[in-house]
Amino acid sequence: MKSAVENLSPTRVQLDVEVPFEELQPSIAEAYKTIAEQVQIPGFRKGKVPNRLIDQRVGRGYVLETAINEGLNGWYQSAVAETGIQPLSRPEVEITEVPDPAATEGELKFKVEVDVRPEVELPEYSSIAVEVAPAAQSDEDLDKALDDLRGRFGTLTPADRPASKDDFVTIDITAKIDGEAVDSATGLSYQVGAGTMLEGLDEAVEGLSADEEAIFDTKLVGGDHAGEEAQVTVKVTGVKVRELPTADDDFAQLASEFDTIAELREDLAKQVNQSKTVEQGVEARDKVMEKLVELIEVPVPESVIEEQIEQHFDPANAHGEADHDTEEHRVEVRENTERAFKNEIILDAIAEKEEITVSQAELIDYIVNSASQYGMDPNQFAQMLDQSGQVPMIVAEVRRRKALAVVLGQAKVTDTDGAEVDLSDFVKPAVDPALEAALNEAAGVVEGDESDESAEPAAAVAVDDPGAARF
Repeated sequence: MKSAVENLSPTRVQLDVEVPFEELQPSIAEAYKTIAEQVQIPGFRKGKVPNRLIDQRVGRGYVLETAINEGLNGWYQSAVAETGIQPLSRPEVEITEVPDPAATEGELKFKVEVDVRPEVELPEYSSIAVEVAPAAQSDEDLDKALDDLRGRFGTLTPADRPASKDDFVTIDITAKIDGEAVDSATGLSYQVGAGTMLEGLDEAVEGLSADEEAIFDTKLVGGDHAGEEAQVTVKVTGVKVRELPTADDDFAQLASEFDTIAELREDLAKQVNQSKTVEQGVEARDKVMEKLVELIEVPVPESVIEEQIEQHFDPANAHGEADHDTEEHRVEVRENTERAFKNEIILDAIAEKEEITVSQAELIDYIVNSASQYGMDPNQFAQMLDQSGQVPMIVAEVRRRKALAVVLGQAKVTDTDGAEVDLSDFVKPAVDPALEAALNEAAGVVEGDESDESAEPAAAVAVDDPGAARF
């Protein structure tokens, strides 16, 4: 078999494939077997019909057509491997020449158009410089951390006054479009200022007392009328204020392993400092990824993006957003999808240049952390990934994160005060003993993955985390 590749654009190629007659013979033999199981000829059992009778009954041309249909994907895959392209989309195949059915020689010729992963030129990582916010904590940060902890042990008591920010209100709401009620709910509990429901709700309820109501215009975010403008009436039926426990030694003993409030505050200060460092690292990581996208031109295949968008809004997709299919939302999804595609291409190129691999321990580390986010047992989570064939995709994601960490480690990062930022702990976080034990427990779940194998690019949906970008 011979194959040649022609570049039609930076993201699309045409494969020209020629299969000589001798390489068609195995497929022709299989085609005779397949047809022999399908046809019924008196005097012959299924599967035992001679080839010459099959030629008489269905025709040699049908046999050849069956052979080509059954062998086409295999020849296409061989051409992909021979030319080294990395397809991204479904191939569009056109058969241009077939052998004469009556002859015993000739060639099958076909051409394939398919979108492929584009090649990019990488810049010098050390030339990348980003600026982030200082990580220094303030007294307000510590007070907020303590108040958040106190809030977990707070109690709600009725208040005979208008609702204000952070109060908890019980509300009834009714949404109308053109004067007709389209949705309603009663007895909802909501914290004023949370911003987790309808836009405009916080402004509407703040200042209302029990049995008072307000009307505001907003855009619905769920149900059959998602994305439509509606007039919403909200009625406050109760106002409650959260009373926090006194921050004293008794509270420290109740809420922690410490005996005094001074010890608790000292521990919270460490936690705040760690949180600030992580926030600084995340900001630096995101800005480094943005710099890479600015510096590297990545051609985007339109058909691949369109397919991802259609899958996103497909009503048959259980995780899609068919209820939110608006022009504005499609623009947002397109931007996110294109950004994720560019991130993936760039990080894969970096991983290849740096010869980055993913070890078994790193893969299981990721699985354990992901399982905890979903509240699942690591073993069950890993088995679910394995059964759904998603382990290669997870390996690819870990590999891309490592690639971004390499660039982050070489970039120049300073804060807005001009101080150089050390991100060594963020780039290579230590594994604590508890996590190490979990890794050992889960070590047998992803059998069959080579410890030093990097993953082939895998198809996936767009995500917001640049470090986790995959496609």
